Amino acid sequence: MTKIKIGAVSLGCDKNRVDTEIMLQKLSSNGYEIISEPDKADVIIINTCAFLEAARKESIETVLDLSTLKNDESNKKIVVTGCLPELYGKEIYENLTEADCVCGTNFDIVDAVKQTLNGERIHMPPTPRKKTVEPRLITTPIHYAYLKIADGCDNFCSYCLIPKIRGNFFSYPLEQLVAQAESLTAKGVSEIILVAQDVTKYGFDLYGKPQLVELLRKLGNIKNLKRIRLLYCYPELVTDELLDEIKNNEKICKYIDIPLQHVDGEILKRMNRKSNEISVLKLFEKLTQNYPEIKVRSTFICGFPGETKQQHNKIKAFLSKYKLYNVGFFAYSQEDGTSAAKMPEQINEKAKQKRVKELYLTQSKIVSRLNKSFKGRIVECVIDEDAGDFYVGRTEFQSPEIDGITKIYSKKPLLTGEYVSVKIVGYDKYDLIGEIK
Repeated sequence: MTKIKIGAVSLGCDKNRVDTEIMLQKLSSNGYEIISEPDKADVIIINTCAFLEAARKESIETVLDLSTLKNDESNKKIVVTGCLPELYGKEIYENLTEADCVCGTNFDIVDAVKQTLNGERIHMPPTPRKKTVEPRLITTPIHYAYLKIADGCDNFCSYCLIPKIRGNFFSYPLEQLVAQAESLTAKGVSEIILVAQDVTKYGFDLYGKPQLVELLRKLGNIKNLKRIRLLYCYPELVTDELLDEIKNNEKICKYIDIPLQHVDGEILKRMNRKSNEISVLKLFEKLTQNYPEIKVRSTFICGFPGETKQQHNKIKAFLSKYKLYNVGFFAYSQEDGTSAAKMPEQINEKAKQKRVKELYLTQSKIVSRLNKSFKGRIVECVIDEDAGDFYVGRTEFQSPEIDGITKIYSKKPLLTGEYVSVKIVGYDKYDLIGEIK
């Protein structure tokens, strides 16, 4: 008997990707065949994002695009899951009729596919959130994987819908995370990237205090694990203990993602951030003085309601002083359901985009100088893929998909997942260029 083929498209963040991988593993365990080409699948799962208006638009457009594959001969089915239907379930079910099944973030995917294949058009009811680590079918290249250590969020930043979509913050048990990391490394994963809405808060709900450092130490004991990478570390919980662990634990990448969003005290207060201008500057002085080897990635929101030119310029001054290696800039998005959406002094789109471009121009000059300083140095890179003319590699301060890469030219063939010493000979905007003789 021919197996039903399942294809999936995961939109949005890496945390969403983990959810997609869990769904695929459940379906695989129940006899379905998982394939990489959605157009050849009998059932296409689209795991959506709804964080911003642009993400919601992309999600809907993806459903509409893939729905063109449906016809009487193929009888393909489309299952829409994730944050978009979690936030707008009824509207999506009633108006996006191209979807044969609409689910949220907590539901029975096996039952959803089974009912859909029976010809029913359904809006799946939610099930209780699972607070245990579940098996996954990895969709990243075999040498790296994301480890979602917590879900939900209690920070309630004034611009953000995540608490409304994902619910309250909760952590997964430490021993279960270590067990999954061990399982991943047994399958060939050498780099594990820790993710959550708030990685630094890990363990507070289970153990009465943050336990990120303890988790890092446990992961560091895994024999075949080479790299541990930290994303989404909120500045107010980046402690000396955490920074010391990053500095001294040889398996932890000398890299940390600290989403600041802004540096002006008044704007941070209006954003309902837990950090303030003084604490942010104090943290980055400490990083500069005591932990210069740790490369920082961050993100900033431009054009938040009421942001003045002077407040915007504080970000430029901050970047020029502290010279972060990887930075993303985003125009503020006025999202219904957030308190910031009701704030006065909303800034027009043209002005917001202008501020984004200004910051990218500032950052590009900084990165050019930083990249220039690497010329002639030998760095260790992992090979992500063969791009034909060159190999795509990453240093420990380059996270996959969100940062620059190292373009590697080699006379000998290189393998995906291989770690190699590379001499940096130049750079191309945000990317380094290296050679292996």
